[in-house]
Amino acid sequence: MDRSILHRSSNLFYRAEGGAPANHPEGPTLVLLHGFAEDGSVWDELVNDLRQKHPKSLVRILIPDLPGSGRSSPLAGETSMEELAESIAAILDAEKIAQAVLIGHSMGGYITLAFAEKYPDRLKAFGLFHSTAYPDSEEKKAARKKSIEFIRKNGSHPFIRQSSPHLFSEHFRLEYPEIVEAFISHTDNFNPDSLVYYSQAMIERPDRTTVLEKSTHPVLFVIGGRDTVLPTESILRQTHMPGLSYIHILQQAGHMGMLEDTGKAARVLDEFLQQIR
Repeated sequence: MDRSILHRSSNLFYRAEGGAPANHPEGPTLVLLHGFAEDGSVWDELVNDLRQKHPKSLVRILIPDLPGSGRSSPLAGETSMEELAESIAAILDAEKIAQAVLIGHSMGGYITLAFAEKYPDRLKAFGLFHSTAYPDSEEKKAARKKSIEFIRKNGSHPFIRQSSPHLFSEHFRLEYPEIVEAFISHTDNFNPDSLVYYSQAMIERPDRTTVLEKSTHPVLFVIGGRDTVLPTESILRQTHMPGLSYIHILQQAGHMGMLEDTGKAARVLDEFLQQIR
């Protein structure tokens, strides 16, 4: 079911799937947060797989378009990870959900960590799906600043056409060019101002490894074995930080495991949800 709320003068769109009561004891509400230059539809195949093959694992799924993405309008002014986390809390409030499981892909993981830092009592568990608690390196910050300049000069279309293919493993790009092209075509008219705000927010986000170290919640790490954006070794160094970690490597996936290895990614989420019940 398509829904929307007004938050800080922004219209926030999200999909709500599953009709059981929000805090039903048989299973947690799952919130899936998309990444940079995406919208909530990036999770469609994974959610379909969960619904068809693992119907007992979920009660409700919420899939927002983050402010400035998809059908959600931007927040007024510049955007930070903390403000994006507040928008997710507003959706939970609207749905009358006391606790949820947040799974964030890439930038969505940065928002998940900001949420975990600000609203720890509202989490039952959380997961980093091809994401990291480390801040940007100086090299990465410089690359993002160049991307901002490029987007401001040329718009979102050429930027996404140039950058998005590298999110997928080389093998996947060659075997499934139609999936890669469909992903790019869906987002290549993305709001350029939002891309700039997101990029700046990623540059400015702090080191949140202490969130992992202090977490009393189970934490899921989904890692791409062929991820060139966030190499496996970098993520593995973080997996010992929480008190309870669940670690899964999608060996053949790059940075887009929900599209590159949908069945296994859905199985990983199902197992995680079953284990934290």
